[in-house]
Amino acid sequence: MMIGAIEAGGTKFVCGVGDKDGNIFERKTIPTTTPDETLERVNSFFQDKEITSLGVGSFGPVDLDRSSSTYGYITSTPKKQWDHVNLVGELKKRFSVPIEFDTDVNAAALGESLWGAAQGLDSCIYITVGTGIGVGALAEGKLLHGLTHPEMGHILVRRHPEDHYEGNCPYHGDCLEGLAAGPALENRWGKKAYDLKEEAIVWEMEASYLAQAIAQYILILSPKRIILGGGVMKQEQLFPLIHTYVKSILGGYIHHEQILSRIEEYIVPPSLGDNAGLAGAIGLVSSYKDNIKE
Repeated sequence: MMIGAIEAGGTKFVCGVGDKDGNIFERKTIPTTTPDETLERVNSFFQDKEITSLGVGSFGPVDLDRSSSTYGYITSTPKKQWDHVNLVGELKKRFSVPIEFDTDVNAAALGESLWGAAQGLDSCIYITVGTGIGVGALAEGKLLHGLTHPEMGHILVRRHPEDHYEGNCPYHGDCLEGLAAGPALENRWGKKAYDLKEEAIVWEMEASYLAQAIAQYILILSPKRIILGGGVMKQEQLFPLIHTYVKSILGGYIHHEQILSRIEEYIVPPSLGDNAGLAGAIGLVSSYKDNIKE
């Protein structure tokens, strides 16, 4: 039984096929252009794959309420060509198989909980730091939804004293995403993140913003593991800085050995690497879904 998986991102769609155990056998990256062009290329990838179901983790915001008239839509996205696109509806026109739908970061959190860095745990969060910042959450064995779904990449953080960049979120200016996502790094410093590796102030500032957010997530959700992925987090010098800042911000208030003495095992990179989202999309439709989702 072959399961189709889509990690739909604002920069690229990653399509893959795998099995119910999260093994990915084939994958293809498609640039995110117009909805029609992108989805036709998605359709072409799956045309000869004989998939029996399809899991989709999408950039957002999205409507996850099955009782809503706009269930399956991408809603108020900054990527204007995709504003209010009926993503699930368009996929149903192309594929006559069951489709499960969630956010891309919820899918990644699910993938890591089933087969990766949070395996065996009933709670975790997955944070992606790339073109944007998104956070998916698994709580008490279920993916976290609510009025819509969590948008933890847009929380407010205190400004670093040396940061005079105005922020680039079109909705909130200097929210976390507006200050710490990849485009903010490039706009502030005039270079891509990978060209700034030796600039200590860049990563000290970046770590301070991410650590503030992580400390808030710990205080609010108390996840059993925190997984940090995305292109920016491939700068491995960030992890030790984040570990140090999170402990400092929490100030010993969370009296648990995972924070106090084993934080490097608590805040970690994804074990599934770049396949976390695809594996999680498979998890949305595999036999595990009845144990994970409401």
